[in-house]
Amino acid sequence: MDGYPLIENHGLIGDLQTAALVTTEGAVDWFCSPRFDSPSVFGALLDKDKGGHCTVRPAHSTHTTKQLYLPGTAVLVTRFMTEAGAGEVIDFMPVTGTTVTSRHRLVRMVRCVRGSMTFQVEIAPRFDYGRSKHELHITSHGAVFAAQDGTELTVHPIREPHDKRLLDALTVQDGDLHVSLPLQAGEQRGLVLEVGADGPPAEVRLDAYQQLFDQTVAFWRSWLAQSHYTGRWREMVERSAITLKLMTFAPSGAVVAAPTTALPEQLGGERNWDYRFTWVRDASFSVYALLGLGFTEEARAFIAWLSDRVKERAGNSGKTGPLNVMYKVDGSADLEEQTLDHWEGYAGSFPVRIGNGAATQLQLDIYGEALDSMYFAHQHGLQVGHAGWTSMRENLDWLADHWDQTEEGIWETRGGRQDFTYGRVMSWVAFDRALRLADSKGWPSASGRWQAERDAAYEQVMAKGWNEERQAFVQHYGSDVLDSSLLRMATVGFLSPEDPMWASTLDAIDGELVSDSLVYRYNPTASPDGLRGSEGTFSLCTFMYVDALVRAGRTDQARLVFEKMMGYANHLGLYAEETDPTGRQLGNFPQAFTHLALIDAAITLDKALDRR
Repeated sequence: MDGYPLIENHGLIGDLQTAALVTTEGAVDWFCSPRFDSPSVFGALLDKDKGGHCTVRPAHSTHTTKQLYLPGTAVLVTRFMTEAGAGEVIDFMPVTGTTVTSRHRLVRMVRCVRGSMTFQVEIAPRFDYGRSKHELHITSHGAVFAAQDGTELTVHPIREPHDKRLLDALTVQDGDLHVSLPLQAGEQRGLVLEVGADGPPAEVRLDAYQQLFDQTVAFWRSWLAQSHYTGRWREMVERSAITLKLMTFAPSGAVVAAPTTALPEQLGGERNWDYRFTWVRDASFSVYALLGLGFTEEARAFIAWLSDRVKERAGNSGKTGPLNVMYKVDGSADLEEQTLDHWEGYAGSFPVRIGNGAATQLQLDIYGEALDSMYFAHQHGLQVGHAGWTSMRENLDWLADHWDQTEEGIWETRGGRQDFTYGRVMSWVAFDRALRLADSKGWPSASGRWQAERDAAYEQVMAKGWNEERQAFVQHYGSDVLDSSLLRMATVGFLSPEDPMWASTLDAIDGELVSDSLVYRYNPTASPDGLRGSEGTFSLCTFMYVDALVRAGRTDQARLVFEKMMGYANHLGLYAEETDPTGRQLGNFPQAFTHLALIDAAITLDKALDRR
């Protein structure tokens, strides 16, 4: 871990087209531009020596740090305290809007609030994942890093007119920019780091900075005011909502699974995947969470994005069906997986992957999730149009021919295809929701065939997915391995929560996959997935467990598990993909799926407690 911050020691800022991570020590160590899935400008998170960073921290080696969000916003404040003084760095990205742009700004304001403090600033970009060299040009009004790949990072100083101290303090070392900022209480200086600037460096006056700050704060607070959640965990739910908004590509409405790539699910292991894309599954889950909070426009945008994916591939089954598992934020599907051999990976966790080979897998559950989300949206007034329904019918025709085959499954295993029980359950959901939609609207449908396939999927799961010896539904046919994805069987209505078969499955998961309230996806030793090593507990599954406990009538236990899980969030209320046995966060950060599941679990638990 030498030289690497803990994954959870980060905050997230963004402008709705890309995002950056800021450590508790004031370093921007991850930032891609112009999109979430673009090459990195700062990437020290994945290679401390070759990745690049922008660090603002006190010159005093002994200091204490605290980090918080300005309430109700995505404006991050990192505070530093020493005996001589206290200072802070205010980080945010002005919101770009729904038009695709190559211009993105990181605003870093530095101020002293007590006593005196000298800040050391180092700006050391490494373009294109550190593969493109750059030149640094100092001007009378700032600086420009010009990379060989054509990318430019422009540094604009924030200062009072005629105050030359910041510019006079600029020094160059090995192509990087260094600034020393001695400040007294009440003084502030700052920098705007801009990719895609439309002109040379320019001084930013304090009143112009204040306008940017006020506009950003107003945007986030106005957006959050749309939420009608008033339940018991309002602060955590609202922070999750803001985090999901930060991971949304506003021009298309797509939400990325995480803004990072290759953060390990096991330190030193190979389970290091690129999550900077939009999964059909995640987009579907986002509809439940956002409609549950009252964010209708975001849910509408996700449904539109999903409908476009359905329409563009209808009638084109390819090898893995009409729907891809995941897409880039613009809807394109070229996600070729590559390895960055020149980077060592987070804390030496190699390989560092960009792109994602799972994009070409067959995962049957995505059809159930897509149809379920569309049906849920329909119930909340977001109507599916004729073109969308026609395309979905073609998707269902394909599913009717192919649901009864082996697949890679929800966890994207790389150990070979299996008859995954969850995929069959969600195939049942797809046919069931399509029948309900068609019936509610009087739309044309192949209802006779859909009903026959729905019933066949149900009968098959009951006959082959159930293991009599384990007294539980299992991961795939012919196995005795448990899988926490099956916690959703009652949630989607495949089984009644009171069904003894479901109750015994929940008991079996309790005994084998739950560790002091935290839930593992499955046991990779018992069910080899084609990868070496192990992994931590899966935060999404813990929140799914809460939902399952509520539906089983175990509300007090559900609340305890939920409250415990609140304690595993980082200092800002953010969650990575996984949690290790020591409570440390693992995997890509923050993970949208986890925050979606948190919102769903909070809403479900609130309703159960309110009924008492």
